[in-house]
Amino acid sequence: MKIEIITPEKKVYEGDIRSLKVPGKKGAFQVLKDHAAIVSTLIEGTVTVTDMNHRDSEFEIRGGVVEVRHNTIILLADSVT
Repeated sequence: MKIEIITPEKKVYEGDIRSLKVPGKKGAFQVLKDHAAIVSTLIEGTVTVTDMNHRDSEFEIRGGVVEVRHNTIILLADSVT
């Protein structure tokens, strides 16, 4: 899967990944390869990206939106720390 994590100021992360965990407004969820198309609002919390080498990167977000479609993920975060 390909992912872009973007804030209003800059692109925070881009690359090929194995999985993504996000704090959805109705509960946290994980995205794996061939996930159904979805658009979800996000709340403040931790986003965990697992890359192709099984290494995790964590980002603290202040909310946002994630779109998953055809193994492409775009995460628009209000801010990332």
